[in-house]
Amino acid sequence: MRDGFITSENPDFQLESNKKRNRYMSKKIEITGLGVRFRTLLFLLPLVLFGSVSAQAGTGTGEASDTLRLTLDEAVRIALENNFGLQDVMLDRETADQQVREAWGSVYPQVTATANYTRNVVTASPFAGSGADDLFADFGAIGWLQFNEQQRLEGNNPITYEEFLERQMQGYEDAGITPPSMEDDPFSVDNQFAASLGITQTLFNGSAFAAIQGAEQFKKLSEDAVHRERQVVIDQVRRAYFSALLAWQQVDVLEKSVDRLRRTVEDARRTAEQGLSSRYEKLSAEVELVNLETELIEAENQAELALKNINLLLNMDVERPVRLEGDLTMAAMQPVGNLSREEAIDIALEYRPDLTQAEGFIEINKVNERMNRASYRPVVSAFANLDYIGRVPDNRTVIGSDPADPGNPFAFDSQTRSFFHDSYWNPNVAVGLNVSWSIFTGFQNRARVEQSRIETRKSELQFEYLSSAIRVEVDQALRNLRTAERRIDSQKRNIEQAQVNYDFARTRLREGVGNSLEERQASMLLDQSQLSYLAAVHDYLIAVSNFELVLGTSLDRIQSQ
Repeated sequence: MRDGFITSENPDFQLESNKKRNRYMSKKIEITGLGVRFRTLLFLLPLVLFGSVSAQAGTGTGEASDTLRLTLDEAVRIALENNFGLQDVMLDRETADQQVREAWGSVYPQVTATANYTRNVVTASPFAGSGADDLFADFGAIGWLQFNEQQRLEGNNPITYEEFLERQMQGYEDAGITPPSMEDDPFSVDNQFAASLGITQTLFNGSAFAAIQGAEQFKKLSEDAVHRERQVVIDQVRRAYFSALLAWQQVDVLEKSVDRLRRTVEDARRTAEQGLSSRYEKLSAEVELVNLETELIEAENQAELALKNINLLLNMDVERPVRLEGDLTMAAMQPVGNLSREEAIDIALEYRPDLTQAEGFIEINKVNERMNRASYRPVVSAFANLDYIGRVPDNRTVIGSDPADPGNPFAFDSQTRSFFHDSYWNPNVAVGLNVSWSIFTGFQNRARVEQSRIETRKSELQFEYLSSAIRVEVDQALRNLRTAERRIDSQKRNIEQAQVNYDFARTRLREGVGNSLEERQASMLLDQSQLSYLAAVHDYLIAVSNFELVLGTSLDRIQSQ
């Protein structure tokens, strides 16, 4: 802002501002009062504010018991805790932490456990249609042949197969045992249980190792993003805070102007009654007073709205009353000193988090390129499977030879086994290596590698562009800062001269050698000088804040090194 007007780096905005300035200056020559000037200032006042926050804030005369007295440092602190944008970026950083853990998980041992139960209601014979049924049926004659061979060796007469079966059935009956049915499927088990534990350890996977590097780099990028967002939030709070102070101090200037104009109106009434001035001067002064009082009401309303906008920026209850401490001329900002353009550029290239981010994106794309190249290599892993299998029949009665007469094929005994008998439950352990190698994928891997190389080159170009842009930003910010410093010095002298001019015009009016028009014009010049000085201070504070944002670090940190 210069002389109460806004400046911008946008050419269209500058052109429009210059047009408004020309219109304003032409009117300033013609006006005989303060009305047009303050209407122009009120129109331009919202443009002073930063971004989407049209923050015009300040201090009211009344103060509620729950009013929050807010300094600039406190406003920054609250914003860094509550700001929505910063919270969102910090959540991205937490996501990056979990992505690093996820990437490392791909090379840690993978352990899986499964368990299942199967009830075999009807089981098909595995030898159905193969003719093996007759073969197994003939196995029943083996016992008969063995018995007859033993009889022959002992000098006894052999028996027929039918007699052998009859004597066996008699032995089952004598033992009180139900003989097994020949129709039962010997391969069928009613209940099957399986519990399995599998362990897989990756020995070599180029893509997984590259993914870990990429996740670590992304975590670093997210930290840089948080750092940069904090700097942006601090700059936003400063802009809103300083613009709010400016709005309230402009209200203060209006109030003082109203007070002076009221005294002028009283003088005009008195001189008109005494016949020393015309009635036109009295009426003109009264009209100007009403107009100025109306503009003061509008300015106060705009300043009150700034309190809610400050709350919104700090993510506080918009109904919470806020009182801003201090004023623009008391706001403390670290002086820049004699920092040269080259030194400032070197500092920005070293500290700017977004430049570090751009460099990190180059590394991420290189990591992605390595991941795609790793698809040409095999993946080697070791595994170990531990199984415990149970095959438990419903009928767990086992028929065998009588322990008291073990050589007698016609003497039998039976026993019932428990559900967890060792004969039903058996472990199984297997270990091995697994090698997977994608030999040909229709040139897909090659295409992915080329795409990642292109992305790497694009990120390199973006890094180069950002480096150049930072140089321009630093040069521009430093120029704006030096300009603001010079404007403050000139406006200080201008206020002193305007005050002397007003006092002189006021004295002439009281002594009757001057007129109210001269007094009002001097008052207008004094108000304009005060507003211009406040605008210069505001622009300087904004320029310092913007300079720190452009450098990517605070001036305190630079000067302490």
